[in-house]
Amino acid sequence: MNRIDRISAILIQLQSRRVVKANDIAERFNISLRTVYRDIKTLEEAGIPLIGEAGVGYSIMDGYRLPPVMFTREEAIAFLTAGKFVENMTDANTLANYQSAMYKVRAILKATEKDLLEGMDNRIAVLKTPIQQNASTNNHIQTILNAIAQKGVLTIKYFASHSQEDTVRDIEPVGIYYLSSHWHLIAYCRLRSDYRDFRIDRIKTLTVIDKYFDAEHPTLQQYITQTAKEKLLQTVIILVDKKIYHYLDGQKYYSGFVTEKEVDGRIEMTFLCESLEGFARWYMMFGDQAEIITPDNLKDRVKEITEAIAQKVSGDISLLT
Repeated sequence: MNRIDRISAILIQLQSRRVVKANDIAERFNISLRTVYRDIKTLEEAGIPLIGEAGVGYSIMDGYRLPPVMFTREEAIAFLTAGKFVENMTDANTLANYQSAMYKVRAILKATEKDLLEGMDNRIAVLKTPIQQNASTNNHIQTILNAIAQKGVLTIKYFASHSQEDTVRDIEPVGIYYLSSHWHLIAYCRLRSDYRDFRIDRIKTLTVIDKYFDAEHPTLQQYITQTAKEKLLQTVIILVDKKIYHYLDGQKYYSGFVTEKEVDGRIEMTFLCESLEGFARWYMMFGDQAEIITPDNLKDRVKEITEAIAQKVSGDISLLT
């Protein structure tokens, strides 16, 4: 990206939030803080009314706005692609809101870009798995998000899988996330006086009541990080041959996949694992094309299972001879 495009993008970023930190700009564009300060000075010299405070960040004076932003071809296609995910991975209310927003986006596109989206619409698809087809989110997502924003208390009728019973609870919503084909709600449950993870498709009814909470709950990321520590999740790192990597792409998330990168022509995959026993048995499906880097006790367990299998196989062969 050249400097003019970067400065324009920084100006748009500054308009997208009330306060933007210099570190956030540096990370987004992979530039040094010194370069950020120089670009900010360029914007100020161009007459942009910026307010900067050391240790806080930059903001634009209230009332200043750019003319409507024009999207690039790639950005327009990205919007279209995101819409396919929204259509299949969220509820009807969220889809309706997204479609309404997309009408506004399309309204400011050039004629050639509008034609491009029309032609690309039937060339992008997101297909549901059998699990996703059976998992309805009802229409609760937007109501939950509004309650999170307003710190509103919700009353839910929830089907508890472990007891196979319905329970009614007042909850203080913290955040939602998507995992293993389901949307989840993290909330403080007043009935249990603790945080709980609710599958949204198991919420039978959801009622907004005229109550609000003042408690400062952890962010969603803080909760997930703390939960991982409490569950004593173990870090597992393996090296996988590229020729079999694509077979793991749909399975890795069920084993606690976190990150991956290429190392010496192979793929290094990192997992946060709750059960080394389960991971060991999954690893053996492709172990001849992969290597365990850490931990050592996972290596030991795989060896034990392999030896046990070898003994049984050799015993079966001896019976035949």
